[in-house]
Amino acid sequence: MWRHTLAQIPSTFGKLVYISSLRDTNTGRYEHHGLSQIFGEEETDQALRESHQKTFAEWLSYDLARQKEDLERYLSSFQVDKRTILATWIRLSPYRNLLPAEAGEPERKLYLADFEAILELLKNEHDVVLTDPDA
Repeated sequence: MWRHTLAQIPSTFGKLVYISSLRDTNTGRYEHHGLSQIFGEEETDQALRESHQKTFAEWLSYDLARQKEDLERYLSSFQVDKRTILATWIRLSPYRNLLPAEAGEPERKLYLADFEAILELLKNEHDVVLTDPDA
């Protein structure tokens, strides 16, 4: 069931976003009603935690070109203008919430460096203009 759900998401980054959304930001526990009904809360938390780590490691294993391609695939799944999404990411940095709690400092730094480099490339490619919210 869980593998089938993840298989429906076409990008690794999209999987990372989805799995991260299942983590309670206050407790760090992963929650999925359907899985919990079948396997229990503890086993569900552990399975989702492992999936998060594995998906994060997979995305980190890609070179920058493949990460960029994967991120563009993710962006293409939205009906919203890419410039809007990119500007929001630059302003709010929601991608920082996608890190697994268990990620070590080197992995955290690599992820952020890679993501922010790709974000800068995409910003330039899509002519993202940031407006000053205080203006």
